Amino acid sequence: MAVGKVVWQNRPHDGLRDPAHPGRAFTPNEKYAAMVEAAGYVPVALSADDYIELLPARWQAVNAYGIKINYRTYDGQELNPFRQQPSGIKEHNGRWEIHYDPYDVSRIWLRDHWNGGWITVFWTQLHRVAAPFGELAWDHARKLLPGATAEEIAQAGTDSLPRAGP
Repeated sequence: MAVGKVVWQNRPHDGLRDPAHPGRAFTPNEKYAAMVEAAGYVPVALSADDYIELLPARWQAVNAYGIKINYRTYDGQELNPFRQQPSGIKEHNGRWEIHYDPYDVSRIWLRDHWNGGWITVFWTQLHRVAAPFGELAWDHARKLLPGATAEEIAQAGTDSLPRAGP
């Protein structure tokens, strides 16, 4: 995917024309550089919603028990209105947009397609872990304990984390 962006960003596009140079198509990088030269650049910090938007996404149902991702269950009262309800997004068969942080499995975010915004949903086994960990630790613990329960995998994931101390 990164290669596609590198090519696209550096390829002239018909839609990027300049009135001063009507016979020449510009690349997105050239037009961006011209815009920065003319208007300047102001770095802006990301908002919490911006951060969530940039996380990986998946589409799935909200079940009676909550949302299951990689053998982990996420649930909370905030999900009650969404349980077993279609999102209304036909392109994704009525499933809900879920964003997650692969480096912190403690929570996920469900996009509220009805009212807008994000709903934070916590992992049901979060109380069992001493520190946040990511997909890598979870997958490692699952491989060590085939057939284990989510509780056993959570404990093994926590046990695999390095301990701070003297």
